[in-house]
Amino acid sequence: MKNQFSSYIIFAFLMLCACMSVQGQFNKNRFVRNIPAFGVLKISGGGGAAYYMGDLEDGITPKNIRYQAALGLNYRLTERLTARGEIRYYRIAGQQAGTRVWYNNLSFRSDNADGFVGFQIDLQKFSNQPLLNPYLLIGIGATTINPKANYQGTWYSLPPLQTEGIAYSRVAGIVVGGIGVSISVNDYCNVGIELCDNFADTDYLDDVSTNYPDLNSRTGVTLALTDRRPELGLAANEFGNIRGNPRVRDSYGFLSVKVEYLLASRFKNKERRKLRCLR
Repeated sequence: MKNQFSSYIIFAFLMLCACMSVQGQFNKNRFVRNIPAFGVLKISGGGGAAYYMGDLEDGITPKNIRYQAALGLNYRLTERLTARGEIRYYRIAGQQAGTRVWYNNLSFRSDNADGFVGFQIDLQKFSNQPLLNPYLLIGIGATTINPKANYQGTWYSLPPLQTEGIAYSRVAGIVVGGIGVSISVNDYCNVGIELCDNFADTDYLDDVSTNYPDLNSRTGVTLALTDRRPELGLAANEFGNIRGNPRVRDSYGFLSVKVEYLLASRFKNKERRKLRCLR
């Protein structure tokens, strides 16, 4: 969590410095479009890096960074407030090799889809047409859960194996929070960078949460993927040994490059209707 907090601080500082250095000169040359903020509709798309925070990680590490892509709609409500909705596809991964609990040797990857609805809170007014617009993001949504592990060259789905003797839901709620900066290219297009964390209402994104079950009742692949210490030549875990930490739920995050394009606005639609009536 400390690494995540530090990344937010650094990202926010860089955005504010950039705004202070260029915003004043830009506003001198930028015209203000006479279009009301309410009803401006934009489509957005983008992608970038995905990372995971949970029981199989000590922190965000480059070796476990994967990818994500997103598609969304933005509908402006006020000068500073926009309603946002997105669907996203992402891969996350983690492994205990190299961490303080390396000896348990657990690992996973998961290809998931999620979606959320929420609000973007801009630091700049829409009517000012800023070159750089820092913003905050909040929202709620849901994600699928599909952890898999590689054993002898084959990827096995972990939820059906019930590696902790628990059948957990394959869908979880998420709370979304993030920061970003949007850069105006022209009157129709913006590009930007966004850092977003997604806090899941589950501790099973990685299939690891509580304790080791009774291994005597398990055989074959189920036994091998429940306890992977023997692969390192170590003695098997005993019933009740700690496998994860259920007090801290899992999360994942995205660092994205995004593009927004203006589709329509209520103001322009009204003007078109007036012109058609005059004809």
